[in-house]
Amino acid sequence: MILSRVKPAVGAETQESINEKKKKNKTKVPRLEEYLQQRDYLGALTLLEFQRSIGEKEEHADLWIGYCAFHLSDYKRAMEEYKALTMKPDCPADVWVYLACALFFLGLYKEAEEAASKSPTSPLQNRLLFHLAHKFNDEKKLMGFHQNLEDVTEDQLSLASIHYMRSHYQEAIDIYKRLLLQNRDFLALKVYVALCYYKLDYYDVSQEVLAVYLQSMPDSTIALNLKACNHFRLYNGKAAEEYILKGVVNAALGQEIGSRDHLKIAQQFFQLVGGSASECDTIPGRQCMASCFFLLRQFEDVLIYLNSVKGYFYNDDTFNFNYAQAKAALGNYKEAEELFLLVQSEKIKNDYIYLSWLARCYIMNQRGRLAWELYLKMGTSSDSFSLLQLIANDCYKMGQFYYAAKAFDALEKLDPGSNYWEGKRGACVGIFQLILANKESRETLKEVVPLLRNSGNPQVEYIIRALRKWAKDNRVLLS
Repeated sequence: MILSRVKPAVGAETQESINEKKKKNKTKVPRLEEYLQQRDYLGALTLLEFQRSIGEKEEHADLWIGYCAFHLSDYKRAMEEYKALTMKPDCPADVWVYLACALFFLGLYKEAEEAASKSPTSPLQNRLLFHLAHKFNDEKKLMGFHQNLEDVTEDQLSLASIHYMRSHYQEAIDIYKRLLLQNRDFLALKVYVALCYYKLDYYDVSQEVLAVYLQSMPDSTIALNLKACNHFRLYNGKAAEEYILKGVVNAALGQEIGSRDHLKIAQQFFQLVGGSASECDTIPGRQCMASCFFLLRQFEDVLIYLNSVKGYFYNDDTFNFNYAQAKAALGNYKEAEELFLLVQSEKIKNDYIYLSWLARCYIMNQRGRLAWELYLKMGTSSDSFSLLQLIANDCYKMGQFYYAAKAFDALEKLDPGSNYWEGKRGACVGIFQLILANKESRETLKEVVPLLRNSGNPQVEYIIRALRKWAKDNRVLLS
C-alpha cells in the first residue's frame, strides 16, 4: 500500500515555506529602545547615526543622539546637537535645560545658567541651578533651590553630592543609606558611602562598605583606587614602600615608552605616599612629593621639597641630577651647572638628558665653548644631531655667534637640503657685528670665511666680498 502525503518527503519546498524560513533566518536588528534599556549608548548612537545617514531617522532622533552623547560623556557632541536643535522653530522647550547640562559638564557655568533660564521650570532645571549656585558660591540662591528639592531619588542624590562637595560627609551618608534601603540594587551608592567614610577617616568602615561593591564590580577603577587608599591609611610604612616602587616603575616605563597613562599613574602613587599623614614629614615622603610635582612639571614645588632634604643627599648622583634639572627648568643655570658637575655616574653622564641640560647650562652661563666640546666628544647619532640643534639655537639666542655658526655649519653638512644656511648666515653676520663692537677678536673673521664657503648658496660671495673689503680697509689678513 502507498500512503498519501500532504507534502513530499523529498523534493522542492513550496515558495511559501522558503519565504518563511528566510524571515526566521534573517538577522534581527536591535531596536533603539533595546539599546537604551541595556544602557548601550554607543550602540544606540551608532544606530541613530546610521539611520540619519540613510535618511531613515527615528522620531526625535536628534534628541536621542544628544542624549546618547551626553551619557557617553561626549559633552561637546551633546552640546552641538542640542544647540542645533535650539535653532529650529519647532524646538521643544526642554532642549534648553539639556543644553545647559552639557554646558555645565564642559565647565561653561555662565553659559549653562543662561541656557537653563530659557527652559520651563522642572526638577532637572532646579537641580542644575542648585549645582550652579554652589559653583558660583551664591548661598542665597543655593538655599532657594534647596527648598525646591523633593523627596525623590534624583533630587536626593543631587543634595547628597552638594553635601559631599561642601564637606558635609555625614549628611551625605545619611541620604545615601536611606536611598540604599529603598533601592538595594543601587550598588554604586556604596562607593559614595565608602568615599564619605574615607573622608571622615573611618578607613576600616570604608573598606567594609567597599568590599560589598567590589564583589559585584571587581574591575571598578574608582573602587580599586579607594581600596588602595584605605589600605595605605590602615597599614604601616611598608605599604608606602609598595606604592613607591609602583610609582618608580610606572614613571620609568612611562618615560621609556612615552606613555602619559603610566606617568599619570606614577604621579598618583607618589602623591598618595607624599600626601599621607604618616609619610608627609619623612624623607621618602618628601621625595615622593618632589617626584609628583616633577611629573607635573611644577618645578617651584619640586624645589621646595628637594631643598628640605638636600642635606641628606649631597653625594647622591640621582638626587643631584634631578635637583639640577629642577634648577635649570626655573632658569637657575649657574646653580644647575654646579649640580650637574657633581654627578659621577658614567651612566648618567652619557645620558642625552644629562648632556643636553648641561650644554644648555654652559650656553646660558656664556660658556658655549664647553657645550661645543660636549658635542665633539659624542659619536654620530640621533642624539648628537639633537644636541647640535640645541647648541646652534641656544648659542644664537644668547649671542654666542661663533659656536652658533660652527653648529649650523655642521648641521648643514649633515642635512644639506635643509634651511640651516639661514641660521649660519645670521650667526656669521652676528660675529661680524661683535667684531665691529670690539666684543670679538678680529682674528675670528679668518674662520668665518671658510664656514661661509662650505655653503653653495649664491649669497655667499656677496657676504665674503663685504667682509674682505672691511678686512682690507682695517688691515686684517684673510686667507
